Amino acid sequence: MTASSTTGNRLKKSHKLSIAGVTAVAAAAVTFSLIPGNASAESQGKDVAASVSTTPVAWNIANGSGQAAAVTESLTKQNNLADRVAEIHAKQESAAKATSKADVKADVKASSKAGSKTDAKTDAKDKAEAKAKAKKRAAEKAKANRSADRKPAYANNLNGWIKEALSIMKKEKIPGTYEGLHRNIMRESSGNPRAINNWDINAKNGVPSIGLLQVIKPTFDAYHVKGTPNSQYHPVANLVAAANYAADRYGSIDNVDSAY
Repeated sequence: MTASSTTGNRLKKSHKLSIAGVTAVAAAAVTFSLIPGNASAESQGKDVAASVSTTPVAWNIANGSGQAAAVTESLTKQNNLADRVAEIHAKQESAAKATSKADVKADVKASSKAGSKTDAKTDAKDKAEAKAKAKKRAAEKAKANRSADRKPAYANNLNGWIKEALSIMKKEKIPGTYEGLHRNIMRESSGNPRAINNWDINAKNGVPSIGLLQVIKPTFDAYHVKGTPNSQYHPVANLVAAANYAADRYGSIDNVDSAY
Protein backbone atom coordinates (compact mmCIF):
# COMPACT_ATOMS: atom_id res chain seq x y z
CA MET A 1 0.00 0.00 0.00
CA THR A 2 1.34 3.48 -0.89
CA ALA A 3 2.21 6.26 1.50
CA SER A 4 -0.54 8.49 0.06
CA SER A 5 -3.18 6.00 1.17
CA THR A 6 -2.09 6.35 4.83
CA THR A 7 -2.00 10.14 4.92
CA GLY A 8 -5.64 10.51 5.80
CA ASN A 9 -5.30 7.98 8.59
CA ARG A 10 -2.37 9.60 10.45
CA LEU A 11 -3.04 10.79 14.02
CA LYS A 12 -4.41 14.33 14.21
CA LYS A 13 -2.62 17.00 16.27
CA SER A 14 -5.89 17.90 18.04
CA HIS A 15 -5.68 14.63 20.06
CA LYS A 16 -2.54 14.96 22.19
CA LEU A 17 -1.47 13.01 25.29
CA SER A 18 1.74 13.74 27.20
CA ILE A 19 3.18 10.70 28.97
CA ALA A 20 6.60 10.33 30.62
CA GLY A 21 9.00 7.38 31.05
CA VAL A 22 7.95 3.77 30.73
CA THR A 23 4.23 4.70 30.71
CA ALA A 24 4.78 6.68 27.49
CA VAL A 25 6.29 3.69 25.75
CA ALA A 26 3.44 1.42 26.82
CA ALA A 27 0.84 3.93 25.67
CA ALA A 28 2.67 4.28 22.35
CA ALA A 29 2.34 0.56 21.83
CA VAL A 30 -1.41 0.75 22.47
CA THR A 31 -1.78 3.75 20.11
CA PHE A 32 0.07 1.88 17.43
CA SER A 33 -2.50 -0.89 17.66
CA LEU A 34 -5.31 1.61 17.13
CA ILE A 35 -4.14 2.71 13.64
CA PRO A 36 -6.49 1.40 10.92
CA GLY A 37 -5.46 -1.76 9.14
CA ASN A 38 -4.97 -0.14 5.70
CA ALA A 39 -1.73 1.57 6.86
CA SER A 40 1.45 -0.19 5.78
CA ALA A 41 3.78 -1.82 8.33
CA GLU A 42 6.56 0.50 7.20
CA SER A 43 4.37 3.55 7.71
CA GLN A 44 3.19 2.31 11.09
CA GLY A 45 6.73 1.66 12.22
CA LYS A 46 7.81 5.17 11.24
CA ASP A 47 4.85 6.75 13.03
CA VAL A 48 5.57 4.83 16.26
CA ALA A 49 9.28 5.61 16.10
CA ALA A 50 8.46 9.27 15.67
CA SER A 51 6.00 9.10 18.55
CA VAL A 52 8.54 7.77 21.16
CA SER A 53 11.60 9.73 19.99
CA THR A 54 11.25 12.46 22.62
CA THR A 55 10.00 12.87 26.18
CA PRO A 56 7.33 13.95 26.83
CA VAL A 57 5.82 12.54 23.63
CA ALA A 58 2.58 13.65 22.02
CA TRP A 59 0.33 11.39 19.99
CA ASN A 60 -2.50 12.34 17.72
CA ILE A 61 -4.96 9.54 18.27
CA ALA A 62 -7.87 9.15 15.92
CA ASN A 63 -10.92 7.90 17.69
CA GLY A 64 -8.67 6.34 20.42
CA SER A 65 -7.87 9.05 22.93
CA GLY A 66 -10.26 7.62 25.54
CA GLN A 67 -8.76 4.15 25.35
CA ALA A 68 -5.21 5.48 25.56
CA ALA A 69 -6.06 7.57 28.59
CA ALA A 70 -7.61 4.56 30.31
CA VAL A 71 -4.60 2.39 29.56
CA THR A 72 -2.25 5.11 30.73
CA GLU A 73 -4.14 5.54 33.96
CA SER A 74 -4.20 1.76 34.52
CA LEU A 75 -0.45 1.48 33.91
CA THR A 76 0.24 4.38 36.21
CA LYS A 77 -1.79 2.78 38.98
CA GLN A 78 0.00 -0.54 38.42
CA ASN A 79 3.37 1.18 38.61
CA ASN A 80 2.37 2.96 41.79
CA LEU A 81 1.06 -0.30 43.25
CA ALA A 82 4.26 -2.12 42.30
CA ASP A 83 6.32 0.60 43.97
CA ARG A 84 4.17 0.37 47.10
CA VAL A 85 4.46 -3.44 47.21
CA ALA A 86 8.24 -3.19 46.77
CA GLU A 87 8.37 -0.64 49.59
CA ILE A 88 6.29 -2.88 51.88
CA HIS A 89 8.46 -5.90 51.05
CA ALA A 90 11.61 -3.89 51.79
CA LYS A 91 10.21 -2.80 55.17
CA GLN A 92 9.14 -6.36 55.99
CA GLU A 93 12.54 -7.74 55.04
CA SER A 94 14.27 -5.07 57.13
CA ALA A 95 12.00 -5.84 60.09
CA ALA A 96 12.58 -9.59 59.66
CA LYS A 97 16.35 -9.08 59.63
CA ALA A 98 16.17 -6.91 62.73
CA THR A 99 14.01 -9.51 64.51
CA SER A 100 16.36 -12.30 63.45
CA LYS A 101 19.37 -10.41 64.76
CA ALA A 102 17.57 -9.71 68.04
CA ASP A 103 16.57 -13.39 68.37
CA VAL A 104 20.12 -14.56 67.67
CA LYS A 105 21.49 -12.06 70.17
CA ALA A 106 18.96 -13.19 72.78
CA ASP A 107 19.75 -16.86 72.13
CA VAL A 108 23.49 -16.22 72.43
CA LYS A 109 22.95 -14.28 75.64
CA ALA A 110 20.69 -16.99 77.08
CA SER A 111 23.12 -19.75 76.07
CA SER A 112 26.03 -17.84 77.54
CA LYS A 113 24.12 -17.25 80.77
CA ALA A 114 23.04 -20.90 80.98
CA GLY A 115 26.58 -22.04 80.20
CA SER A 116 27.97 -19.81 82.93
CA LYS A 117 25.50 -21.22 85.44
CA THR A 118 26.32 -24.79 84.37
CA ASP A 119 30.05 -24.14 84.60
CA ALA A 120 29.62 -22.61 88.04
CA LYS A 121 27.58 -25.59 89.24
CA THR A 122 30.12 -28.03 87.78
CA ASP A 123 33.02 -26.20 89.41
CA ALA A 124 31.23 -26.14 92.75
CA LYS A 125 30.44 -29.85 92.48
CA ASP A 126 34.02 -30.74 91.53
CA LYS A 127 35.38 -28.67 94.41
CA ALA A 128 32.96 -30.30 96.86
CA GLU A 129 33.90 -33.80 95.64
CA ALA A 130 37.62 -33.02 95.82
CA LYS A 131 37.19 -31.64 99.33
CA ALA A 132 35.23 -34.74 100.41
CA LYS A 133 37.88 -37.06 98.96
CA ALA A 134 40.68 -35.14 100.66
CA LYS A 135 38.81 -35.28 103.95
CA LYS A 136 38.26 -39.03 103.56
CA ARG A 137 41.94 -39.64 102.78
CA ALA A 138 42.96 -37.58 105.80
CA ALA A 139 40.59 -39.57 108.04
CA GLU A 140 41.88 -42.90 106.70
CA LYS A 141 45.47 -41.78 107.20
CA ALA A 142 44.73 -40.64 110.74
CA LYS A 143 43.00 -43.95 111.46
CA ALA A 144 45.95 -45.91 110.09
CA ASN A 145 48.31 -43.85 112.21
CA ARG A 146 46.20 -44.47 115.30
CA SER A 147 46.12 -48.18 114.55
CA ALA A 148 49.87 -48.23 114.10
CA ASP A 149 50.25 -46.40 117.39
CA ARG A 150 47.95 -48.85 119.18
CA LYS A 151 49.60 -51.95 117.71
CA PRO A 152 53.08 -52.36 119.17
CA ALA A 153 55.86 -53.88 117.11
CA TYR A 154 57.17 -57.17 118.45
CA ALA A 155 60.58 -58.59 117.80
CA ASN A 156 60.74 -61.76 115.74
CA ASN A 157 62.34 -63.80 118.51
CA LEU A 158 61.29 -65.76 121.60
CA ASN A 159 60.92 -62.65 123.74
CA GLY A 160 58.78 -60.95 121.09
CA TRP A 161 56.63 -64.04 120.55
CA ILE A 162 55.88 -64.38 124.28
CA LYS A 163 54.98 -60.67 124.60
CA GLU A 164 52.68 -60.79 121.57
CA ALA A 165 51.04 -63.97 122.86
CA LEU A 166 50.45 -62.34 126.26
CA SER A 167 48.82 -59.32 124.51
CA ILE A 168 46.37 -61.61 122.70
CA MET A 169 45.74 -63.69 125.84
CA LYS A 170 44.86 -60.53 127.75
CA LYS A 171 42.37 -59.50 125.06
CA GLU A 172 40.82 -62.99 125.02
CA LYS A 173 40.87 -63.24 128.84
CA ILE A 174 43.22 -66.25 128.83
CA PRO A 175 45.24 -66.38 132.07
CA GLY A 176 49.02 -66.72 132.05
CA THR A 177 52.28 -64.88 132.67
CA TYR A 178 55.57 -64.37 130.90
CA GLU A 179 57.28 -66.65 133.41
CA GLY A 180 54.73 -69.43 133.02
CA LEU A 181 54.99 -69.40 129.21
CA HIS A 182 58.80 -69.14 129.15
CA ARG A 183 59.30 -71.95 131.65
CA ASN A 184 57.11 -74.41 129.75
CA ILE A 185 58.60 -73.39 126.37
CA MET A 186 62.12 -74.17 127.50
CA ARG A 187 61.08 -77.59 128.80
CA GLU A 188 59.04 -78.55 125.71
CA SER A 189 61.05 -77.18 122.76
CA SER A 190 64.00 -75.11 124.03
CA GLY A 191 62.50 -72.17 122.17
CA ASN A 192 62.48 -73.78 118.70
CA PRO A 193 59.15 -73.09 116.88
CA ARG A 194 59.99 -75.88 114.36
CA ALA A 195 60.45 -78.57 117.02
CA ILE A 196 58.51 -81.83 116.46
CA ASN A 197 58.23 -85.01 118.53
CA ASN A 198 58.34 -88.09 116.34
CA TRP A 199 58.78 -90.81 119.01
CA ASP A 200 56.05 -90.51 121.70
CA ILE A 201 52.58 -92.03 121.68
CA ASN A 202 51.12 -89.08 119.86
CA ALA A 203 53.61 -89.52 117.03
CA LYS A 204 52.74 -93.22 116.88
CA ASN A 205 49.07 -92.23 116.58
CA GLY A 206 49.90 -89.92 113.64
CA VAL A 207 49.49 -86.63 115.50
CA PRO A 208 52.99 -85.61 116.62
CA SER A 209 53.52 -82.74 119.06
CA ILE A 210 54.69 -79.58 117.23
CA GLY A 211 55.96 -76.09 118.04
CA LEU A 212 57.09 -74.09 121.05
CA LEU A 213 54.68 -75.75 123.48
CA GLN A 214 54.45 -79.08 121.60
CA VAL A 215 50.75 -79.03 120.78
CA ILE A 216 49.14 -81.87 118.81
CA LYS A 217 46.86 -81.08 115.88
CA PRO A 218 43.50 -81.97 117.52
CA THR A 219 44.31 -79.82 120.58
CA PHE A 220 45.52 -76.94 118.41
CA ASP A 221 42.38 -77.02 116.27
CA ALA A 222 40.08 -77.17 119.31
CA TYR A 223 41.77 -74.25 121.13
CA HIS A 224 42.98 -72.13 118.24
CA VAL A 225 42.30 -68.44 118.87
CA LYS A 226 40.66 -66.55 116.02
CA GLY A 227 42.88 -63.85 114.52
CA THR A 228 46.07 -65.88 114.79
CA PRO A 229 47.52 -67.94 111.91
CA ASN A 230 46.06 -71.43 111.58
CA SER A 231 49.40 -73.23 111.85
CA GLN A 232 50.99 -75.24 114.67
CA TYR A 233 54.40 -74.01 113.55
CA HIS A 234 53.51 -70.34 113.95
CA PRO A 235 55.10 -69.34 117.32
CA VAL A 236 52.41 -66.92 118.53
CA ALA A 237 49.47 -69.07 117.36
CA ASN A 238 51.07 -72.12 119.05
CA LEU A 239 51.60 -70.29 122.40
CA VAL A 240 48.07 -68.84 122.52
CA ALA A 241 46.36 -72.16 121.64
CA ALA A 242 48.45 -74.05 124.23
CA ALA A 243 47.79 -71.42 126.92
CA ASN A 244 44.04 -71.57 126.07
CA TYR A 245 44.10 -75.36 126.47
CA ALA A 246 46.09 -75.18 129.73
CA ALA A 247 43.65 -72.59 131.13
CA ASP A 248 40.74 -74.91 130.33
CA ARG A 249 42.38 -77.99 131.87
CA TYR A 250 44.70 -76.61 134.60
CA GLY A 251 43.39 -73.09 135.21
CA SER A 252 46.48 -71.44 133.72
CA ILE A 253 49.70 -72.22 131.87
CA ASP A 254 51.40 -71.08 135.05
CA ASN A 255 50.09 -74.24 136.78
CA VAL A 256 51.82 -76.57 134.31
CA ASP A 257 55.20 -77.97 135.33
CA SER A 258 55.43 -81.10 133.22
CA ALA A 259 54.01 -82.78 130.15
CA TYR A 260 50.42 -81.77 129.79
